[in-house]
Amino acid sequence: MTMTTRKTPKPLTELTLLDRFLFNEVMERPENLRVLLEIILGKEILLKYLPESEKETRTSPLNRFIKLDVWATDEDDAIYDTEVQQKNTYNLPKRSRYYQGVIDSRLLKPGTADFNELNDLFIIIIAPFDLFQKDFYLYTFRMQCEESPGLHLDDGVTRIFLNTHGINREDVSPDLIELLYLIEHTNDSGKTYQNTKLQKMSERVREIQGNSEVSVRYMQAWEERVIEQQAAKEEGRKEGRQEGIKEGFREAHLTLVRKKLTRGFDAEQIAETLELDRTEVDALIEEIQLDEKRQENER
Repeated sequence: MTMTTRKTPKPLTELTLLDRFLFNEVMERPENLRVLLEIILGKEILLKYLPESEKETRTSPLNRFIKLDVWATDEDDAIYDTEVQQKNTYNLPKRSRYYQGVIDSRLLKPGTADFNELNDLFIIIIAPFDLFQKDFYLYTFRMQCEESPGLHLDDGVTRIFLNTHGINREDVSPDLIELLYLIEHTNDSGKTYQNTKLQKMSERVREIQGNSEVSVRYMQAWEERVIEQQAAKEEGRKEGRQEGIKEGFREAHLTLVRKKLTRGFDAEQIAETLELDRTEVDALIEEIQLDEKRQENER
């Protein structure tokens, strides 16, 4: 596809902090991420290293990798993975579980005997929808005992889901409400924030949106994503064609095996005659027998 036939991306100046690119650009600045984490968690955060965006990690080359939006570590070695999610994919609870597992698997060095050396971990997901339909701005999950609700497992993991459309204003801080407004309505130029740190963050966002170097990175990221999507579609088409060919062979083999069975051939004879692996023939015979039983039950 040529550049003239591609759809153009949304202008950088129209992105909000719910758009992954802008969120990552803004939160790579430690002063912005620190403000965000302090408001969400309600405590002071001192970052140990510079935040990392789009951090890739996996447990092995054979397993699915994950790309973390913004990764940070504080001076107590607690880890923060902060994500934005535009659409409800209906898998966020289990995705957060997978993220936790992959992150945990990379935390202990080989030979470490004490699991208490695992870092505390915070997985934070910010979305413009209510995943749990309780109208809350903030949902915090930690492991606790069902038989004794006040008894926590204290495994060091906290998963937080934020809903920009919450309505329980009396249960959260005004700063959190302002933060979530800024995240969703980033380009509301007429908005003045009571929290001076959020006001500064809003100004920094506009500076980033007007930065020519950031604009170039945005276009490059968009073009790379288009190329990746095209490659994935082509690979899918190839796999689809291959699966179609395999399905055609399977149907042909089913027909031939069914005919041989009606003529009294056993599995060994069928495998030899059709030059098929015996295990494949056994599987085809089992499928035929199951189909015949199903047809009998429907009569």
